[in-house]
Amino acid sequence: MLLSKAIHYIQTNPDPFLRALTLHLQMSFGAVLIATLLGTPVGFFARHASLFSTLLTSSFNMLRVIPGLAVLALLMPLMGTGAWPATFALVLLIFPTIVLNTMSGFRQADAETLEAAYGLGMKPSQVFLHVQVPIALPVVLNGVRIALVEAISAAALAAFIGGGGLGSFIVNGLGMANLTLLMVGALPIAVLAVMSETLFGVMIRRMTWMLKLS
Repeated sequence: MLLSKAIHYIQTNPDPFLRALTLHLQMSFGAVLIATLLGTPVGFFARHASLFSTLLTSSFNMLRVIPGLAVLALLMPLMGTGAWPATFALVLLIFPTIVLNTMSGFRQADAETLEAAYGLGMKPSQVFLHVQVPIALPVVLNGVRIALVEAISAAALAAFIGGGGLGSFIVNGLGMANLTLLMVGALPIAVLAVMSETLFGVMIRRMTWMLKLS
């Protein structure tokens, strides 16, 4: 059976598999961390700038049309090959998700809610921390969840520019018409994506429940 052959390959070749898995996770989580640190402030400051947010949304929608492999190919002449160019490409791919979800999250704190908070004597910093952030946080985290799943899946393309990761097994499996090797790369990526989706979803639901109680 193909699945058992893939598992047997991993068991008999643990070192190259673990190196590829570690690099895949480093690229995926590194890209999400960078995109979150850069994209969250952009989304926050663009939430009320209607012209700027419209331009951002239009630009990001255009960017999303470009396939991930095309982004990697465009970056190769500028940044070369390897894990860092691949990570940078992942940041470009998931950056729109972080920004748009941040804008959407902070827009949920409507003017009436903010006026009520100021009417209670809250300072701007208190309104931000105790009103805007709790309202926006579930939506922002949902964007991070989507971005992480996208990054884990798209990181498989890093192997096409020498970035390594689990995608290297897929590329080698395709090149040698070896379905077992292909499964060694594809199966863990699918498992990682599902686990990330599930765990992040549980965390967001729990956090939303706790915020409601508070």
